[in-house]
Amino acid sequence: MKRLLIITIEIIICYLLQTTVFQWIALAHVVPNLLLILTVSVGFMRGRTEGLIVGLICGLLIDSCYGNVLGLYAFLYMVIGYLNGYSHKIFVKDDMTIPIMLVGVSEFLYFFFYYIFEFLLRGKLNILYYLVRIGLPEIIYTILIAIFLYKLFNIINARIDRKTEEEV
Repeated sequence: MKRLLIITIEIIICYLLQTTVFQWIALAHVVPNLLLILTVSVGFMRGRTEGLIVGLICGLLIDSCYGNVLGLYAFLYMVIGYLNGYSHKIFVKDDMTIPIMLVGVSEFLYFFFYYIFEFLLRGKLNILYYLVRIGLPEIIYTILIAIFLYKLFNIINARIDRKTEEEV
């Protein structure tokens, strides 16, 4: 129950920061994708199921704010959370290299599918232009923010795990 409450608070805080505060400090007209960082982190730390659920909730929030079609972002975030959940049992949670790489790869996949659904299907074929103007700045900005956010999410997750073990 505590974990559900903490993850809900994390989702709300990341959503509010992404849609308000970071809009004011956008670099190269892009904002870091905090909800993607949270989805990747939960998938990496807790597994496929929780990554999928958090991805669904984060994606629906983005759909409600920015989406033209309800469910597109929810589907993208769900897939990203689920795929990152495969690394849950393989890698050490305290190592920062793998989660940061997963955030970078996930952000690239997110950009690629975003390009397909938002630009390519509308006849805008210049992917290099969108990659240089939107994709790369957002990937770099998200990775830089993920370095700090993942550490914070990892500390919160470790404390919850510790308290859960003490209660049992």
